[in-house]
Amino acid sequence: MICIVSIMLGVATLIVVNSVMNGFSTKLRDRLHGLLSDVLIEAFDYDGFTDPEAKMALIKSDPFLKENIVAMAPTLEIFAMLQFQYRGVPFTRNVRLIGIDPKSRAAVGGFVEFLTEADRKANPSFNLSEAGKVQQKKNQIVEKVPQHFRELPKDPDSPPPPDAVPSQPHVPQGAVIGYAIAHFRDRNAGPDNPVKDIRALQPGDDVIITTVSGQKMAPVHDKFALVDYFHSEMSEYDSQYVFVPLEHLQKLRTMEERVTSILVRLKDYNKAAEVVARLRKLLREEPVEVVTWEEKQGALLAAIRVEKSILNILLFMIIGVAGFGILAIFTMIVAEKTRDIGILKALGASRMGVMQIFLGYGLLLGVIGCICGTALGLAITNNINEIEKIISMMTGQEIFPRDIYYFDKIPTDIHTLGVLLVNLGAVAIAVAFSLIPAFRAASLNPVRALRYE
Repeated sequence: MICIVSIMLGVATLIVVNSVMNGFSTKLRDRLHGLLSDVLIEAFDYDGFTDPEAKMALIKSDPFLKENIVAMAPTLEIFAMLQFQYRGVPFTRNVRLIGIDPKSRAAVGGFVEFLTEADRKANPSFNLSEAGKVQQKKNQIVEKVPQHFRELPKDPDSPPPPDAVPSQPHVPQGAVIGYAIAHFRDRNAGPDNPVKDIRALQPGDDVIITTVSGQKMAPVHDKFALVDYFHSEMSEYDSQYVFVPLEHLQKLRTMEERVTSILVRLKDYNKAAEVVARLRKLLREEPVEVVTWEEKQGALLAAIRVEKSILNILLFMIIGVAGFGILAIFTMIVAEKTRDIGILKALGASRMGVMQIFLGYGLLLGVIGCICGTALGLAITNNINEIEKIISMMTGQEIFPRDIYYFDKIPTDIHTLGVLLVNLGAVAIAVAFSLIPAFRAASLNPVRALRYE
């Protein structure tokens, strides 16, 4: 029972940890893949490159690329500062300002699926909804020209001065703002209270975005109206991304007909290497770099793989401890059953037959421990959020702080192959640590064993 419980706990721990890490890794990869598209054609700096339409037309003219590319979307990305007021208190956020065409960006993917308004998902645009227009009218302050007092003309026959030309109110462009920028996580939410987000910006509210001109690097700013939220459930992006119309951002930065990247979506990502090689050859004279999304995020993805591998090695030591338990217990059994082993060998039992007894016993313990451990691990994984809530209520401390990733639940992803490898490894360890006691039992001399006290 001690050996079975040891193996069971080790297998269950590995399954739970692997499932949770796979969940985070899968969610992260899906978000990164969606946001970056399959292939990126990037400029070397924030000055961007000229004439993206001509480059996309050149790409479409290539038969191989035309067959493998589904959609392309030019984008202009730059750092910026976003300012708004909440309850009379000014707030300033450092953001990544991205100019896009909503139609082409939706075709590439990784945009409309993260919007919160259902109508905008079906018809992506930067136009205000009806509710946003109502909110905008409430917040809009039209500067009125003060009434001029006319002086009596010196000449009674001269005509009076003309009326002042009324000022036209500035109509702000629409902007899709990251969910975490426009919301604050309620700090009072804990194990006993549901997660609650406090909305600081409503659709229709105005924000001021300040960035730099593309040529003179002079500060430029403009007012935008919030039309929707970008909610990818990744705090790094929800707290930084702001999407605005591409043409307006180009004019604001004095970068007409210039972009910083072209996002490319492929029909089959397995052909990404061939597409990248062809694009590099086609655009070799242009000041651009062509990479896949995995190459773009290579350091982050490699860090996740290394962390997962190291953690698996460390956790597998738990099963190694169970293996040493099997070794110790089987050694004691051999010492205790020496006379019985001697009788078996005296009656004609072979060395291999005696070894098979102990190896079969170790195999049986490993299989039973793995079955129990797999059942326990899958049960914990499937109910991990409920278990987390119970532990949080008992300890009074939130185990999974949801303001880090803005996930409402702990993501899990059970890989059948991973579970199978953990079970095979545990059974192999159980059998391997049974070899020494089995070999010792098989090597006993029958006469000495019968005389053993």
